[in-house]
Amino acid sequence: MADYLQMLTLELNGQRYVKRARAKALMDRLEDRSLGSVEFKRCNISAVLIELGYPYINGYKRRDNFQKRLLTEVVARMASADQALQDAVLAAVSRPATPAVAYGDPWVARPKPDKRVADAPETYAPTFSASHRDYLAQEARNRSLGRAGELFVMDLEARRLHAAGKKRLADKVEHVAATEGDGLGYDVHSYEDSGQDRLIEVKTTSFGEDTPFYVSRNELARSQRDAEVYHLYRVFDFRQKPRVFSIDGRIDQWCRLDAVNFLARLSEG
Repeated sequence: MADYLQMLTLELNGQRYVKRARAKALMDRLEDRSLGSVEFKRCNISAVLIELGYPYINGYKRRDNFQKRLLTEVVARMASADQALQDAVLAAVSRPATPAVAYGDPWVARPKPDKRVADAPETYAPTFSASHRDYLAQEARNRSLGRAGELFVMDLEARRLHAAGKKRLADKVEHVAATEGDGLGYDVHSYEDSGQDRLIEVKTTSFGEDTPFYVSRNELARSQRDAEVYHLYRVFDFRQKPRVFSIDGRIDQWCRLDAVNFLARLSEG
């Protein structure tokens, strides 16, 4: 676990390391552990970090079949006590971003959710830890990163329509979050080749494709009302090699939504 957190810190700071070499070195210190079992446990740690609101090592995609309570407690304790990691994560989620240009085809298939996660009922497990920070929420508030992701999608859409011979439509693609405000429930107004509207909400992260994202009540409502033309573009690995996948139609059809905040008004008890 300490080795994983150290690798994550190196990665966030832009320092190189070799995963396989570190795994083999770790095996020399463990008894009866295969390379596969070490790699699998690292994927378990990724799953815990995601649930705790941390980034994870992209090469270790989440695997959720583990002793959740015990591992979660240990990872939470070790991560919160690791000042180098805390500093690296805070710097990563706060760092300003500049618009990026996609080279080649940035599109990937929508990830298949882990069935255990998709089928799990909504639960809330409070940590009551004074040191707990939801770094993914902090990244979601990084306006520089959000705007850079929206401009990236604007460029993608304009090029898509130009390639289809729809220059007039390409010229009409609009960054409505900037021109009209961010209360519409989507960020970019684009078009299908046929001229039909394409309403795009953009969610951008510097981290991997399994990183959860925040959806507002307004965005959810828009996706439900205009499901036929609504698309959520998930842009990930933005600072390294931006890639994107799409969730089309109702957000709640494809995502498990967990309530994390409430608006409270006084009422009669």
